[in-house]
Amino acid sequence: MKTDHIFYRIFKDLPQTFFELWGESPELVNDYRFDSVELKQTAFRIDGVFLPENLENPIYFTEIQFQKDPKIYLRLFSEIFTYLRDNDPALRWRAMIIFRSRSIEPTARQRESVQPFLDSPLVKCIYLNEIEVSETTPLGIQIIQLIVAKKKELLERVTRLIAQVKQQFPDEPSRLQLLNLLETIVLAKLPQMSRQELEAMFGVDDLRKTRFAQELIEEGKTEGINEGIIAGKLQTIPRLLGKGFSVEEIADILQLDIDQAQQFINTLN
Repeated sequence: MKTDHIFYRIFKDLPQTFFELWGESPELVNDYRFDSVELKQTAFRIDGVFLPENLENPIYFTEIQFQKDPKIYLRLFSEIFTYLRDNDPALRWRAMIIFRSRSIEPTARQRESVQPFLDSPLVKCIYLNEIEVSETTPLGIQIIQLIVAKKKELLERVTRLIAQVKQQFPDEPSRLQLLNLLETIVLAKLPQMSRQELEAMFGVDDLRKTRFAQELIEEGKTEGINEGIIAGKLQTIPRLLGKGFSVEEIADILQLDIDQAQQFINTLN
């Protein structure tokens, strides 16, 4: 699973989640914008930064770590101090490191040189597997915790979150944005899920509007040019069949005649 990308989307779509993890008021998000920052003349790029509208407020840096890396703290603080050097040394800052579990954190000996920072209020470490969630836990934190949830618990929790999203976000763009996020996590953890299983979880109408369904549609629409366009569409049919689409649905998605789609399917048997 590409966890950095998923966290970036969570903090982009639900930025208040970062401040809830920190233990701050989610209202702080109104004073910040989430972005990535490239440090000039270095190989550093900080993918998760909350930049304040008022520079009297601290900048929040975030780092996601799902594998052992004894130099994670050294790299993070190098990035932070390079940013301060290139911008303004007087800028206030905070940093959050999100670990999959405490077991992958650097050892006491490996973090000895930075321990004063880790003991200060400037830095917060989050261990995802230690977060306890309930129905009253903020939505974004519940979604984040799905990343380390056991697979046998995942479907039940995602189904509950889908219902919560549909109830809390009647506006379609906001609702689909979060359903896309949930769908990304589900498919990353359970890549063999069938289209019928996804429909049962997300609902037929919403599923067809998600990024996953649109990618399949676009794949069928864009493969091939001029004389080759029909052949390109036909080559997409096996993948659609594998996801459980019917002949009629495939013909509609690919803008083919039903007979064309059925004849090609017959050649596959």
